[in-house]
Amino acid sequence: MDDLAIRLGVQELIGAYAETIDEDRLEEWPDLFADPCRYLVISRSNHEAGMRQGVMYAASQGMMLDRVFSIRRANLFEPHRYRHVIGPIRFKGMDGAVACVHSHFIVVRVMGDGATSLFATGRYLDRIDTSGGAYRFQERLVVLDSDRIDTLLAIPL
Repeated sequence: MDDLAIRLGVQELIGAYAETIDEDRLEEWPDLFADPCRYLVISRSNHEAGMRQGVMYAASQGMMLDRVFSIRRANLFEPHRYRHVIGPIRFKGMDGAVACVHSHFIVVRVMGDGATSLFATGRYLDRIDTSGGAYRFQERLVVLDSDRIDTLLAIPL
C-alpha cells in the first residue's frame, strides 16, 4: 500500500474516532480498536515520568464495552457531550504494518444546559494497525497538557 493511501486511512480513523464520541455513538467506540489494545488517558507530567497508569485505561474491547455500559447504566453524572478539534496529524513512521502517529487535540465540553467550556487539551500518541481492510488503533495514549483532571471525566477523550 502506498504512503498516501496509508495517510488517508489513518486520517479517516482519527476522524471517525472524534465523530463517534462527539455524536454520542459510544457503543461504536470499541470497534475502532484492535483487540487486545491499549487506551490510556494520562497527564503529561506522569507520561514524561514514565508512569504507565492514568485516569482512564482499557486493554481490550471488552474493557471499553464495560466503560460504555457504565456510562449508559451505572455512572451518575451531569449530561454533557464533547466536540473535538484535532490536528495537525503527524506521521512519525511505520513499524511493519503499524503507523506511528501524533496529533494535537482540543476538547470542548457542552453541558446539558448549553454551557460550553474548554475541557481538555493535549496530544494523541497512536499506534495504528494498517494491515487489515479497516484500520484500528493498537494503542491510543491521550496525553493531557494539564495535571489537573476534571472529576467529570466519564466519556473517553
